Amino acid sequence: MLTILIVSILAAVAIPIMRGEIDLARWSEGKGIMGTLAVAIRTYAAEKGESGNYGTDRPSIAELGFTGSEFTGTYFTTSNFSWVTSFSNTADPPLTFTITTDNVGTGIFTPSQITLDHTGKWTVTP
Repeated sequence: MLTILIVSILAAVAIPIMRGEIDLARWSEGKGIMGTLAVAIRTYAAEKGESGNYGTDRPSIAELGFTGSEFTGTYFTTSNFSWVTSFSNTADPPLTFTITTDNVGTGIFTPSQITLDHTGKWTVTP
């Protein structure tokens, strides 16, 4: 009986820890896609300069040189990502962007959202 009690206590402690590690591993797919988008946005700005689509008319997946299916993974799809960009030759820095992803309903419980900005800073929303 004591053995069953000890195993139960260990399982009660270990399962939430394992759940968090599984979620972190799944989020690595989304973070990888976000990094690819960041490189594509920088390349787009270098090629197009101020003549590109920025702000609310952000560059589309096609304008960045991808098809929508290239961002479809096991846990994330194109619809999970959004980004806002701004470019001006007179600004410092000239290019700013924020890429945000959420993943609701595909088996990832926490965090609810991750954001990457033009400085490389990751922000996690629980």
